[in-house]
Amino acid sequence: MPGSIRLQKFLAEAGVASRRAGEQMILAGRVSVNGAIVRILGTKVDPLHDAVLFDGKPVHVRRKLYIALNKPPGCVCSRSDERGRPTIFGLLPREWDILHNVGRLDYDTEGLIFLTNDGEFSLHLTHPRYGVRKKYLVTVDGKVDGEMLKTILTGVWHDGEKLKAERAHVISSTSSQSVVELELAEGKNREIRRMFEAQSRTVTKLQRTQIGKIKLGELKLGKWRTLTDTEIKSLLS
Repeated sequence: MPGSIRLQKFLAEAGVASRRAGEQMILAGRVSVNGAIVRILGTKVDPLHDAVLFDGKPVHVRRKLYIALNKPPGCVCSRSDERGRPTIFGLLPREWDILHNVGRLDYDTEGLIFLTNDGEFSLHLTHPRYGVRKKYLVTVDGKVDGEMLKTILTGVWHDGEKLKAERAHVISSTSSQSVVELELAEGKNREIRRMFEAQSRTVTKLQRTQIGKIKLGELKLGKWRTLTDTEIKSLLS
C-alpha cells in the first residue's frame, strides 16, 4: 500500500521505542491498529489514515527535525550533566526536547554537530559502515612535520585502539604552534587528542568544520539553523 511502513518503524519514528523494543511490544499485544490488537511483526500501517494505539494511547509520528549547531567549548553533549555543566540543549528552544545529538563533541571541543529526532538519519551519520567523513581544524603545541602527518595517516596505537586520519595537511607550523586540518571517517572517543598525545603533542583547540558535504560556514558559535532538504539528502546519499 503506497505510503505504508512497518509497524515497528512507525513506533520508532513516533519516539515510542527502538525498532527492536517495538517488536517486543507488538508481540506482547500492547499495540493495536484500527481497534484490533496486532501481534504479527512486519504488519504495515499508513501513518496518515490508520489509528495506532500503544497501551491504549494514540501514537502519532512526530515531525522530523534536522538541526545544525555550532557547539561552543565548555558545554556537554547530553540532556543533563551530573556536574551541573551547561549542555548544548540549553542553546535550543525548550519545545525541542524530542531531539537527540548525532554523535558527540568533547566538552572542550567546538564546532558543527547535528541534532534530530530521526533515528535512521542518526544511524547513517554515526555507523562506521557508512563512512561519513568529518573535517577538523586542530591547533597543537609545537611543530607538526611531514613524518608526524604520515604517522597519523598510517595509524597510531593508543590504549589498545588504532587511530588514524583519512586525510591530513598542515595549514601553518612553527616551533611553538601548528594548525592542522584532519579528515576522519570514524569518531572514536577523543580520537584526535589521543592521536597527537601519542606523538607528544597537546591539542590546545579543536573545531569540527564539516560533516559530509555540510560545512560550518558562517554559523556563529552557540547558534543553530535547520538543515535544508537538499542538505539532508546529500548526507544520506
